[in-house]
Amino acid sequence: MRSVKETKAALAAGEYNDKLKYLYSCGDDDVNPYIDRYIEAINGFEETFGKADEIALFSAPGRTEIGGNHTDHQHGCVLAGSVNLDVISAARPNGTNTVRIQSKNYKMDVIELDDLEIHPEQFDKAIALIRGVIRKFVDLGYKVEGFDAYTTSNVLKGSGLSSSAAFEVLVGTIINGLFANTEVDPIEIAKFGQFAENIYYNKPSGLMDQMASSVGSVVAIDFKSTEKPVVSKVEFDLQKHGHALCIIDSGADHADLTDEYATIPADMKLVAEFFGKEYLREVDQKEFYANIKEIRKKISNDRAVLRAIHFFDENERARKEVEALKNNDFERFKLLVRESGRSSYMYLQNVFASGMPKNQAVSLTLALCDEILGEKGAYRVHGGGFAGTVQAFVPFDILYEFKKQIEDVLGDNMCHILSIRPVGGYELK
Repeated sequence: MRSVKETKAALAAGEYNDKLKYLYSCGDDDVNPYIDRYIEAINGFEETFGKADEIALFSAPGRTEIGGNHTDHQHGCVLAGSVNLDVISAARPNGTNTVRIQSKNYKMDVIELDDLEIHPEQFDKAIALIRGVIRKFVDLGYKVEGFDAYTTSNVLKGSGLSSSAAFEVLVGTIINGLFANTEVDPIEIAKFGQFAENIYYNKPSGLMDQMASSVGSVVAIDFKSTEKPVVSKVEFDLQKHGHALCIIDSGADHADLTDEYATIPADMKLVAEFFGKEYLREVDQKEFYANIKEIRKKISNDRAVLRAIHFFDENERARKEVEALKNNDFERFKLLVRESGRSSYMYLQNVFASGMPKNQAVSLTLALCDEILGEKGAYRVHGGGFAGTVQAFVPFDILYEFKKQIEDVLGDNMCHILSIRPVGGYELK
């Protein structure tokens, strides 16, 4: 760690500029806001905890789902990436047995390190995530001591960018840097985050969100074994291909959609059960097609059959997207993204809620993307679907016209221009 005075001076003098430009995929003209943001985090730390001699700076990114729409819950393959929006922190050991984390605009979370048991009354609260991550480090034998941290986030809420996973990874990255000599690898930190979310936070999430945030760049994940998922990093420089990543808020209301989301895994499992299996990943695709007539007769659910078709195609498509990126074939990649979008719309049917046929904000957003981009870019429903966001890969030469035309219909600040971040959890040294 450096002294607070030295760290602020180094930030102001541009000593961190190259690292910040790399971290946030920005140029010389755009680096100043990031400098200011870290200085503000240090100031927030000192306003909260008092003057500090030394300070350490950390960051963990939000994530975007690129490929594999609704494949993970059937033990399928996904492609996800970290983005240049993140949760950052100024932190230091405090010499006590108490962990204090102050997130901007929230109540401070305080944990005594001799109490790392599950607290059911803290389910759905950030303090539960913190306690769960600490527990995993302690169980590995690391001597975690008290520390203070001030955090601030620009990961968009409700956008499908997974601010909760970014926070979990940030806490793990802080502890790894302060007390574990950065010995714990990013995949393990992701697993710590999932453990905290599943066990301490009481949310049965998968591992995709944490893995993309912790490992960074683009990661391909095969969930055939959920205990030991196969994770591989895919180097991907979006800027080199002259495109930006846009996340478009359709403005659709997420309320009362739990039942809609639940129908997707339920339908897919209906088809799996026809073959005596629990998940579609265990079903042979050729056997599925050979038995469609009998499946329809037994389950009387054509939507389930269509959703199974989506799974088989999308699972393979996620692998093909990885191959396209590894072969530097970005046009092929865009084609696959567009195919994924069509499959989600036609077969998966998660673009609007069946119970609210007049409310089709995501469908409208996709139509706008199709009209403006055509085959110049790529676009698809993002994440769970039914409401929420659309993901688009947009060429730089039409980016601002694209944003303008989208926001002319949907409203100001509904199209967020992002990029793929090259690294995950990070200590800014």
